Amino acid sequence: MASEVDWQELYRTLLPKVFHYFSYRVGDTQAAEDLTAITFERAWRHRGRYRKDLGKFQAWVFGIANKVFLEHLRSPKNDVSLDEVRLPGEGLVDAGTEARDDFERLSLLLGQIPDEDRQLLALKYGAELTNRAIAKLTRMSESNVGTRLHRLVLKLRSQWEQDYER
Repeated sequence: MASEVDWQELYRTLLPKVFHYFSYRVGDTQAAEDLTAITFERAWRHRGRYRKDLGKFQAWVFGIANKVFLEHLRSPKNDVSLDEVRLPGEGLVDAGTEARDDFERLSLLLGQIPDEDRQLLALKYGAELTNRAIAKLTRMSESNVGTRLHRLVLKLRSQWEQDYER
């Protein structure tokens, strides 16, 4: 089954999605790069375990990515406060003041929601996965994924606007 997979195409297509997923989850470019590399190394090493009849290759790779992320969180050297987590692009020299302020505000808002909700946002907007793919990864129904994402976005938007009015 793994021989049917075009690894160059897989890497080209999924690399940015896996990297953005990790960027949303850890907020550190270097850590996101490291976790992405670990994910693809494991996918390559365990390519013989992939079974096409059980699902799409993308879902299989993101299953590996999720395990890599959980291992990253359990690592004692990664005890990081949510206050220290940064969003992708935060702190860039060429980023405008307004953009940095927006990143800081969004980071604070994301820090106030449960990790499971942050994961949904990372899969949707970081990895650019469909609700169906997210449902398979999270073992939620597709409609539940859509509903939760919709409510999350509305909640974040409302909090954003409330903070802006202050």
